[in-house]
Amino acid sequence: MKTIKTSLIAAAIVSSSIGLVACNATYESQASEAASNSTSVKLTAALAGDHRSDKNKARDVYRHPKQTLEFFGFSPDKTVVEIAPGGGWYTEVLAPALKGNGKLYGAHYPDTGKDNYYSKSRRKLEEKLASNEVYSEVELTNFTPRVASELAPAGTADIVLTFRNLHNWGEDGVKQVFKDAHRALKPGGVLGVVEHRMPASQSWEENRRSGYFPEKMAIALAEEAGFKLAAKSEINANAKDTADYPKGVWTLPPVLRLKDQDKAKYLAIGESDRMTLKFVKK
Repeated sequence: MKTIKTSLIAAAIVSSSIGLVACNATYESQASEAASNSTSVKLTAALAGDHRSDKNKARDVYRHPKQTLEFFGFSPDKTVVEIAPGGGWYTEVLAPALKGNGKLYGAHYPDTGKDNYYSKSRRKLEEKLASNEVYSEVELTNFTPRVASELAPAGTADIVLTFRNLHNWGEDGVKQVFKDAHRALKPGGVLGVVEHRMPASQSWEENRRSGYFPEKMAIALAEEAGFKLAAKSEINANAKDTADYPKGVWTLPPVLRLKDQDKAKYLAIGESDRMTLKFVKK
């Protein structure tokens, strides 16, 4: 009789344990789904916000911001660094989506007081951030190309992002930027890169001023800095882009450097073919 009771008790314990595991799995699944829904809602609201101009919203069809940020593992509670935000196109999405729960650092060129592109760009971004309450929690840090820079306090960032910038920095500049990103990220943190993709058939040495950057080089430099390639995406690919234009990538929209010359042709191509790479800090 004692043996039977013992067996029944053991069976009950096993059954209870299985039930707890199942409950935990269900809870974790529901929590994950809820977090995913929260991310989707936040990004959708940010993209639709009145703080974004119609001109900038028109770029969504080419830049796929929601899908791109989700691919990089974005969520509203994370600490994110955007390197060289420029005019703040992505800042318009990131700032409101992170406001109240996460943190956004804009690592941008410092204002040195000189009348040059870098200082003007910083001032213009500062004016933009002061123009609307949705940017009130954004913190700007100083980033100088090819010079070691503290993008954010070391080991604090969940995600570091750079959009269409590698070609501006060149090989040595990208090497330094990736080192800076590695330092800013937590272990296991994500480096997300979107860049105009140079065709493998083209020579970097001959086309370094075209505005395109070799994907293999981007991967090699990231790995050299201590990252592992976690995934690639073709979210921002454009098979129509041949990358062989008179004024480089700036021939295409939104710049259209040739102005009205062959404008319909370049509008039909759309924005550039872009690599979308997700790296993880080892």
